[in-house]
Amino acid sequence: MCAQTALKNLEDLATKVAQARKKKSDAHDPAMIHALQLVKTVAAASGGWPTKKIESLCELLLGIAKSGNEYMTMAAFEIFEMIFEGMTDEVSSAKLPRLMEIISELRPAANDTQLVPPWLAILSRGYDVSAQVEPDETFQNLPQMFDMVAQFLETPSENIRISASECLVSFMANCVPRQVILDPSIYDEKILEKVAKTAESLLTVQFQAAWLQTFNVLGAMFDSLRWRSFPIMMNVTKTIGEIRENGSFRNKKDADEVIGKAIRAMGPEAVLSVLPLNLARPAKGQPGRAWMFPILRDYTSNTNLAHFKSEMVPLSELMFQKVLDHGAAEKTMEVKIYETVVQQIWSTLPGYCDLPLDLTEAFDQGFAEILANLLYKQVELRLDVCRALKTLIESSQAIAEIQDEEEDLVLQSRVSRATAKKNLEYLSQFAGNMLAVLFNVYTQTLPQSRGPILQTINTFLSITPNGELMETFDRVSKMLAAELQAEKPAEKEKGQKSKDHMPSTAQTLMDLVITMSVYLPRDSFAALFEIAAVIINKEDEPQLQKKAYKLIPRLADSEIGKAALQERSAELQNLIFSSTEKVSAPARRERLAAVTALLPFIPDTSLHFIPAVLSEVVICCKENNERARETAYELLVQMGHRMAGANGVPIDNSKVPHMPNDAPAGTANIEEFFTMVSAGLAGSTPHMISASITAISRLLYEFRSDLSEQTLSDLVQTMDLFLTSNNREIVKSCLGFVKVCVISLPVELMLPRLSTLVPNLIVWSHEHKGHFKAKVKHILERMVRRFGYDNIYQNCPEADKKLIVNIRKTKERTKKKKDAAKAAHDGDDSDDDEDQPKRQFENEYDQALYSSDSDASDDSDDEAPRPKKKTQKGGKTYIIEDDDEPLDLLDKKALANISSTKPVKLRKPQRTKAKYDLDGKLILGKDSDDEMEVDEQPNPEASGVGAYVAALKGKDAAKRGRGGKLKFSNRRTKDDDDEDLEMDRGDAAAVKNKLSPGRDRGGRGNFRGRGGRGGRGGGGARSGKGGIAAGRKGLGVEKRHGPSMGGVGKPRRGRN
Repeated sequence: MCAQTALKNLEDLATKVAQARKKKSDAHDPAMIHALQLVKTVAAASGGWPTKKIESLCELLLGIAKSGNEYMTMAAFEIFEMIFEGMTDEVSSAKLPRLMEIISELRPAANDTQLVPPWLAILSRGYDVSAQVEPDETFQNLPQMFDMVAQFLETPSENIRISASECLVSFMANCVPRQVILDPSIYDEKILEKVAKTAESLLTVQFQAAWLQTFNVLGAMFDSLRWRSFPIMMNVTKTIGEIRENGSFRNKKDADEVIGKAIRAMGPEAVLSVLPLNLARPAKGQPGRAWMFPILRDYTSNTNLAHFKSEMVPLSELMFQKVLDHGAAEKTMEVKIYETVVQQIWSTLPGYCDLPLDLTEAFDQGFAEILANLLYKQVELRLDVCRALKTLIESSQAIAEIQDEEEDLVLQSRVSRATAKKNLEYLSQFAGNMLAVLFNVYTQTLPQSRGPILQTINTFLSITPNGELMETFDRVSKMLAAELQAEKPAEKEKGQKSKDHMPSTAQTLMDLVITMSVYLPRDSFAALFEIAAVIINKEDEPQLQKKAYKLIPRLADSEIGKAALQERSAELQNLIFSSTEKVSAPARRERLAAVTALLPFIPDTSLHFIPAVLSEVVICCKENNERARETAYELLVQMGHRMAGANGVPIDNSKVPHMPNDAPAGTANIEEFFTMVSAGLAGSTPHMISASITAISRLLYEFRSDLSEQTLSDLVQTMDLFLTSNNREIVKSCLGFVKVCVISLPVELMLPRLSTLVPNLIVWSHEHKGHFKAKVKHILERMVRRFGYDNIYQNCPEADKKLIVNIRKTKERTKKKKDAAKAAHDGDDSDDDEDQPKRQFENEYDQALYSSDSDASDDSDDEAPRPKKKTQKGGKTYIIEDDDEPLDLLDKKALANISSTKPVKLRKPQRTKAKYDLDGKLILGKDSDDEMEVDEQPNPEASGVGAYVAALKGKDAAKRGRGGKLKFSNRRTKDDDDEDLEMDRGDAAAVKNKLSPGRDRGGRGNFRGRGGRGGRGGGGARSGKGGIAAGRKGLGVEKRHGPSMGGVGKPRRGRN
């Protein structure tokens, strides 16, 4: 009923508007706009526009769109969009072909910048819906649709060209069914050939203005057609390659992207057949294409590995042989190029190993031996080989682990789950030998380069059969035990001092044990934990200790490891307790990480583990190592959550080390945990007290909403007392606690404490060491913002109220500046605040504690918004012609000679005769050996060269007198009182003639002399140094008066 009423209203108004337009009257236009809005609202309702009324509505919208009123035409298009959304069901889909015909009839003029973009958007959306409802019929219409929209790429309007290219990209993304890619019929292939022919025509000079948009369309075609791009897109690829090779072509990056997508779609073998590298056997007149190696590296995937073996490996051997033929002589540029080519060739191997189509045929024993030899002998190629081996396994694992019942071979790149599993089973046959090679290479590699090798080892371990895995673990374990017994501590320490020194064999073997741990069967965990226990208690082995602690987090990453940690929780707790006194400083962070990983596996009956290790965690909050501090904070928070989650569970404190056997039991809850941490406030050292305050601050920020008001009040009162301490370390931690309270605790809780908190806090505003003054002022600024200026002012001591007044005035002044700047830039459409770079923090607590005052409020001291440069719209195109022959516009390469920037001819280098002074020094930029050129400049500060000359030869310059001693002029002139020294050209010439003879002997001075009074010859300094050492103004800096009357001394001429 609503639709019928709205349609009738719109129809009546359309008739009236048509009659009014004949009389050149627009009286009914507002009513028409309102009626269109009503129709749009009905179409957007849950039921959509009624099916029976769609055809009549479309006919009516067609008439309105043809009226010429742009706003009403666009409103009609918006209604079409609403209708599309309701046509995905079977009932309404029958009307879709008629609707698409109507939209096609609405085609505006090609140069209509207002109507073409929305019309193309509606057309794109319509065929998107059509492809979902009738994919086969839509695909059959693709050539006609593609041709129709491609014509808009000829328009001079960039906005229209962009809209047309986006529409074509949408066609390729939505209108090509998956079945056409997987198994096309002959008719489907004909359709694709027609589309490819149209795409090829877009690379002619006719479409030269749209080359950027054309590249986007071609890239989308390669992405959509995938391997079906071959062979229909070969001519397109060849043409783009020829255009890219033109020396004057300026958009090589865009062309490289299209060529890369062609490589990804058709494979490197197909692309190299039309764009050969021409390196091994270069043909006459054919350019070498070494520039394609980076593209091959970035885009190669899902292709035939055999192509790399047949083409790239021989090419690499040829280039490497040329390097070897050079011998041990100094490398020439040509040899370095050959080495670079070899590295670039092998950089493409990871792409060839990304889900290859012929893995079982191409990856044979011979190729595995080639890779093994490279790992041993070619250090610079190890990274690429390791990445290739890792990718070879992981790409097949990703396909094999897909859980969907129905396979999508397009998304899976033609590799089924069965094929992927077969590939993994085949690769597992090489796992044992490859692991032996990787283990040996790992032991020969410096620590900073071991990461990729260890990752590759980890990948091969994931496919190694259990039998081989256990044998490998037993061998490594025995070797590790033997190394631990044989190696002397002195040798161990010696090996750890140098960063470039190879680590001990024990450390290397321990890395391998940790890597293997997650793949070991459960019956081998006893030996694994025994190894860890032995090493953790070796306090003379800090590096080994670190690695042993890493075992627990490593096991927590696997299901088998989690089960082992659950079973051996008590054993691991005792290990942590017993090794407390033997922890080396470098291993503290890893120990905390191990406790963090173990915490979720501790049962409720063993909650005494938390108070047992709590003091160690609290102390680590003051560690010098930032990562250790962050780990301690994280562990504290996890402990708090564990205590809160086990609410009401009893804690047996008698099992806590250093606690009496009759210690009363506690109850797990968050307030009990705060009580445990607060025990450190009674510590015997300022360091322990400071660490406890820091820990409480972190916990307070995390659990402030879970604590009772009484607990919060007691904590604030306690820290208020610690602010009166004379120890800076304690007070520094207290300042952090106060800041957390100010920004996070309720206002009504903090207001009663201000009477003591503000005076105790402001005492430290007089302390300049350790940035206390700045920190206190920042906290007071936060207090003023949160609690109000009056509350802070009245609680501030009388002698310090000027600081609070200063804070208020600074804030008001900053706000005025910000408002003025905002008002000045109201006309700028861009949002300046979003473009301002903001400091990033690891977590909310760091942001609260360390953020500046400007990061937390809109009323902050942010800089005024910066004006933005307005982008220039429109542009010109230029033709780059060769001096020898005219440009052939019918040549496909002519596109490369068309530029959007004005070409500039490069100046030919001119040879000039070098000039030297009497000392044999090279003189640059002079027309005479005897005279110094003085340029007339309106602004003396604008020339850095002029300031440099003045520093060497000006009135303040040092001169050598008799005996070679440096002298400075102390005479004053009548112009000394002038702030800005002005000279006419005659005076400048006179000074120039006086200064030139004195250059020879004065130029070698070291600019040291007696310090004079400020403003005189030496530019006196307290240290007694003259010249530059005395603080001479920098280049281009205006001379200023010194403290001694501001005179500018006239220099004496040095004697020859």
